[in-house]
Amino acid sequence: MIIELGNTTTSAVSKRLVSMREEGGAVALGRVLTLVISTGERRGEAAIAAANSASGEHPMRVIVIHVVDRDAKTSNMDAEIRVGGDAGASEVIVLHVSGPAADDPETLVQALLLPDAPVVAWWPDSALGAPSASSLGRIAQLRIVDSGSSTNGEETVTKLAAGFCDGDSDLAWTRLTSWRAQIAAVLDQPPYEPIQEVEVIGRPSQTSTLLMAAWLQLALQVPVRLSQATDRELGRAQLRAIKLTRPSGIVSFERVSDTAVVLTQPGQPEQKIPMPVRDLPDVLAEELRSLGPDRVFGDVLAAAAEAEAQAQESPTATTPDDEQQQA
Repeated sequence: MIIELGNTTTSAVSKRLVSMREEGGAVALGRVLTLVISTGERRGEAAIAAANSASGEHPMRVIVIHVVDRDAKTSNMDAEIRVGGDAGASEVIVLHVSGPAADDPETLVQALLLPDAPVVAWWPDSALGAPSASSLGRIAQLRIVDSGSSTNGEETVTKLAAGFCDGDSDLAWTRLTSWRAQIAAVLDQPPYEPIQEVEVIGRPSQTSTLLMAAWLQLALQVPVRLSQATDRELGRAQLRAIKLTRPSGIVSFERVSDTAVVLTQPGQPEQKIPMPVRDLPDVLAEELRSLGPDRVFGDVLAAAAEAEAQAQESPTATTPDDEQQQA
C-alpha cells in the first residue's frame, strides 16, 4: 500500500503514521533502527528495494530523501508512505524535496526518527569525503557510502581516508568479505609458508581492487602488484583473481563465473568454491548486522591512501626495453 501526501510537512507525515497505526495496525512496531537514504532518481528505487529485502533480517523504518530540484526558490515536499507489500518488513517514507528545504536533511527527518533506536545514514549514489561531517552523518551511528561505481578509485580512497571517522563504512569494502574469508581460511592451513608476493587482478581504477590490495599488503607485509583484467573476464565482478606466491608455488583464487571461484594450490586438486557476486541487498544486510565501528576498514583506507601517495611521489621506472627504444 502506498499513501501519497502532496505539499506536506514531516509533522503531517508523522501524524499520518500514528493514525494508520491506531486505525488499522498497518504500521507495526518493533523496528530495530532507522535507515535514512539520501539518493537521486538514478538509484532511488534500487536502494529502496535493497532496504526492503534487508528488512527481513533487520525490521526498520526507512526514510528516503529524494532531492527533486535543489535550485528551486521555494521549499516544497511531497511524501509517500509505503507499508505492507510495498515495504517488505519495514515501513518506507519517501520525501521528494525541492528548494531550500533540501539543504537541511537533518531537520527534515528529525520528526520521523524512531525513538531510542540507532540511526544509519546511507548514500548509495556517492562516496562523501567526510560523511560524519554532513548533516545526516552527525545524527547517525553508522554512515554507509558506496564507492563501487567510482571511476577514479585512487582519488576516492584518498578522499575517504582523509575524512574517515569511526562509524564510516563503504559497500565497496563489504563486497570483499567473501574474498577475505577464503584467503584467511587457506592461510590458516598447512603448509605454513610465508607469502613472498601477491598479485591482485581486477579493475585497478576501482576502489574494491585498491582496498583488497591494501588489506593484503597490511596483513601480509609483502609487495602487492595490481594487474588489469578485461571486462569480459570480469563480467559483473570487480576482482578476477588473487595470486599468493609461496616458496612451494602459487596459491590462486580465480573467478570463473558470477557464482564461483576456483582455488588452485601446489600439489592439490583444484577446488571450486561457491562465491556469488554480491548484490546490493546482501551487502546492505551485512552492514546492518553490526553497528559498531570497523577499525580494520579505517586502517585499510589509510594504507590505500598511503600507497597512492607513494605512487604519486615515485618517478616512473625505466625498463631495459624503454632504454633501448630511447637509444
